[in-house]
Amino acid sequence: MAWRALKYGIGISVLGGTSLYLHRHEWNISSIGAVRFGRAAATALRVAIDYKVSLYGIESGSQQYKDIQSQVHLRSALKLRDLCCVNRGCYIKVGQHIGALEYLLPMEYVNTMKVLHSQAPQSEKEELFQVIREDLGQEPEKLFTTFAEQPVGAASLAQVHKATLHDGTVVAVKVQHPKVKAHSFVDMKTMYVLVHIIARVFPEFCFLWLADETKKNLPKELDFLHEGKNCERVARMFRHLKFLKVPKVYWSLSSERVLTMEYCEGGQVNDKEYMSRNNISVNEIARKLGRLYSEMIFEHGYVHCDPHPGNVMVKQTKQGAEIVLLDHGLYQTLTDDFRMNYCRLWMSLISADLEGIKKAAQTMDCGDLYGLFACMVTARSWDAVTSGIDKQSYSKKEDEEIKENVANFLPQISQILNKVPREMILILKTNDLLRGIEFTLKTHANARSFITMSRCCVHAFAQHKRVACHSWLGRFRISVNEAVSLLKLDLYELYLWFTNSLLVKLLTHKIGGM
Repeated sequence: MAWRALKYGIGISVLGGTSLYLHRHEWNISSIGAVRFGRAAATALRVAIDYKVSLYGIESGSQQYKDIQSQVHLRSALKLRDLCCVNRGCYIKVGQHIGALEYLLPMEYVNTMKVLHSQAPQSEKEELFQVIREDLGQEPEKLFTTFAEQPVGAASLAQVHKATLHDGTVVAVKVQHPKVKAHSFVDMKTMYVLVHIIARVFPEFCFLWLADETKKNLPKELDFLHEGKNCERVARMFRHLKFLKVPKVYWSLSSERVLTMEYCEGGQVNDKEYMSRNNISVNEIARKLGRLYSEMIFEHGYVHCDPHPGNVMVKQTKQGAEIVLLDHGLYQTLTDDFRMNYCRLWMSLISADLEGIKKAAQTMDCGDLYGLFACMVTARSWDAVTSGIDKQSYSKKEDEEIKENVANFLPQISQILNKVPREMILILKTNDLLRGIEFTLKTHANARSFITMSRCCVHAFAQHKRVACHSWLGRFRISVNEAVSLLKLDLYELYLWFTNSLLVKLLTHKIGGM
């Protein structure tokens, strides 16, 4: 009798506790961690079964295998996208991450997940006001005279609204979606467990790197105070770049879940019509963006890792085209060893030094897959890498060849991603996002952009050597060698300008004489 009473008591307590929890979360069953985990586990199981059953008995590498594999990739990507949209929060963030890896994952996954960049869920205004009340301790009406009904931007973890302070200052208020932080712990654990299970079932599809990166970076992205500090740090670090604008942070109106910043006008970096209307040169924007990221990666080792078009705006000013960099939640700090190795890799890639490429890639634990790694870093074919990426123009045929090879070499790509230093994962994602911008603007990397990278590498090498050198004469020699190397690059750039100008004149003269 006592045992039965205890069982009923436990059952009523669990039911009552669950009901209370659901009531507090507006009867949203998705708030229960077990439900979210169950959805994810069921989706992973369905995907695994689809791959096993659909490809069973078909010769690997045959055309039939490739065709069926492509169909399974698409079905699986759609299932995973549906899961992201239902579970929201962290899942959408991971989906967006997958959608950015255009030259590292099968296109069926990339194209399917890309939609999540423009279709992120939105929270109701009152839900956001509740977050502001809880974090800032005041009614929103006392803090802002106006607060726009519709967001100017919505993302996986938060959304941004235009607002006005009582002194008339226009600000952008970034507010975290109410339940994201509460769900994040269970969601990260779920992804970690499922990715490890998939790695055991499908050793050739080992995505442990994805779980590791999510586990490491998501807590930082959920802390808006951390983002505000990144914002101020990058503004100080690149104050010499007059074309760069970083929004000011209003600390008295900010917390872990609310970030109030200066409101910046402008158009998205991929909006060619906006740039045309405002007389902004796409080549100038590409050049300035290339310089900014070259300095970030090679010289400072502090890299903004989410440069999708919604986070990079452009604006015409009296001083010329201005780049506005938004969303500073995700930065990668590079160690000096990694930064120097990456510099050596790029210098070898630019000069088509195959032995140098091999040595630098092997230093990053790529082993005999150094050729594939070089193609991943440059998003160029091996033919282009061996002949010189600054000499062979990028073509549509080469682009199609690369994307087709991604599917063929997926196991080897996964192997590389699991072995390389963790810093490399976000660098590869950043590279792909920047290439996406170049593709939209039709300003694919050319010889001049590689000269900019080379300059930054020369600066980085020289500064690294100067720090390690304890002799005044030694530091002087390093500076002289640096100046000579930079002069050579200047002369080569002048040569390119002269030959291109001469070619244009000759063509113009020839056409005019017809």
